[in-house]
Amino acid sequence: MNNKIQLRFGIISIIVLVAALSRLLPHPYNFTPIGAMGLFGAAHLSRKYLAFLVPFLAMWISDLLLNNLIYARLYPDFYGESFVWMGNLWVYGSFAAIVGLGFLLLRQVKVSNLLAASLLASVLFFAITNFGVWLADPKYPTTAAGLLAAYGAGIPFFWNTLLGDLFYVGVLFGTYEWAQRRFPALAMEKA
Repeated sequence: MNNKIQLRFGIISIIVLVAALSRLLPHPYNFTPIGAMGLFGAAHLSRKYLAFLVPFLAMWISDLLLNNLIYARLYPDFYGESFVWMGNLWVYGSFAAIVGLGFLLLRQVKVSNLLAASLLASVLFFAITNFGVWLADPKYPTTAAGLLAAYGAGIPFFWNTLLGDLFYVGVLFGTYEWAQRRFPALAMEKA
């Protein structure tokens, strides 16, 4: 790998990791960079496995910190004394779907594509994670009415997901666009 590609890969990886670690800062529920990280990786990393791996690793690291340092203290009855190695699999599944969405919609990075991808990423996250809640939470019966109730309960969180995706897509893609203009070595084919 030549130096320009290594620099580009390093900068993209740092942007994704910093975004993931921003989850440790106080924020409204679901106002996070998860969707934006998946879209950003898909748009800027040409090797598909890296477009999945880099954002997944960054999210996993932030989940380790969140679950074991923050949530374990806030919700000791739920987390107990054991070390939590993995976040919610439905969140990771929606994250994989968002990366796939990024491959489809962000072959060309432009504002209209970013808006469409961000909006659809929010809908995907909402649909997949609330489906998972319906399956896992015994308070929702495994009926059509229970599924609708699970989706209904998730609606207030959807708006923060949408706003978070739009905000972080702007920050991640905007930061990288600024960096490419400032450092021309970054302005080349995907890393």
